[in-house]
Amino acid sequence: MQFRDLQRQYHALQKDIDQALIACAASGRYIMGDTVEHIEQKLAEYVGVGHCVTCANGTDALTLALKVSSIGKGDAVFVPDFTFFASAEVVAREGATPVFVDVEPTTFNLSPASLAEALHAVRDEGRLTPRAIIAVDLFGLPADYPALSSIAKQNGLLLIEDGAQGFGGTIGNQRACSFGDIATTSFFPPKPLGCYGDGGALFTNNDQWAETARSLRLHGRSPKDKYDNQHIGMNSRLDAMQAAVLSVKLDAFIRHELQDIREIASRYTQLLQSTDTLACPIVPDGFGSSWAQYTLRLNNKETRDHLRSLLAAADIPSMVYYPKTLSDQSAFANTKHYIPTPVAHTLCDTVLSIPIHPYLTTNEAEHVAQQIIKSLS
Repeated sequence: MQFRDLQRQYHALQKDIDQALIACAASGRYIMGDTVEHIEQKLAEYVGVGHCVTCANGTDALTLALKVSSIGKGDAVFVPDFTFFASAEVVAREGATPVFVDVEPTTFNLSPASLAEALHAVRDEGRLTPRAIIAVDLFGLPADYPALSSIAKQNGLLLIEDGAQGFGGTIGNQRACSFGDIATTSFFPPKPLGCYGDGGALFTNNDQWAETARSLRLHGRSPKDKYDNQHIGMNSRLDAMQAAVLSVKLDAFIRHELQDIREIASRYTQLLQSTDTLACPIVPDGFGSSWAQYTLRLNNKETRDHLRSLLAAADIPSMVYYPKTLSDQSAFANTKHYIPTPVAHTLCDTVLSIPIHPYLTTNEAEHVAQQIIKSLS
């Protein structure tokens, strides 16, 4: 059993993927071009925004979001303490300061109450200018954007959606990567929508931001003169081969993959929710997850580590996302911690992600659940 079985996905989609790759190879257009423009149009239409600007990876997409909004030195950007390193890395790389915020114990997403506390702490100190919030759609579940949007508007903050894990998630009828002022995602292979290498995208309804992002990803090139650079940009382009793969996989994602993975997650929850020593992931009413991960929360670290070792003995892979908070990363040893983040630190010791993907069978999911119940009993 694989944690996220990309080979099984490829075999299911092989005919269409092979045809798309061969057509791309025969075209002689391997960087940008019609194939990339086509997937950008499809992605923007699916998400429900005016612009999709693809780039080389999800980290670059976040970087572009910060650059088009002119965030830099002296600015405070509020980031959840329990997430992947890139969400804070990009802030520091632009010269701004990441301010670490605690998360909710049930959804693992940015806590509006902790955000308000951190905002007050930064303002009371008076050293930094609060500029933006980066809310992460962790494990496929959108953050609480109704609450976060209210805080952002009241305080004049930019709201950036880090949808690297969230593509396909929903709140009501609105899809992930359409929340906030600007959004990003990653097409790293194991993501809900992944390519066969690195890739990312920025989403926005702001015409000027989209135009600037398109320029920045091409060394700051002018749209009218390829040899006139109007910005100090970066080299961050999605190649046509990846766009070809994404086009096929987006069709499958819409057609059945999102529904299939939600059914597997539902079956896990049905089987595991009565187990005393763990908590299943929570999807609030009105929200929908794309299940980048199915993450259990155990009672303590010892139980989590014991369960993981027993699953490994049964040839069932599992992963710990994440064993260390952002505020505990060595790179941020000299970054001020404005407020405590106890929930984030507790999660690092108690979470465990188990296999989930659209091609996992119900029998396989039931086998995993049975092994978990057996191990904990």
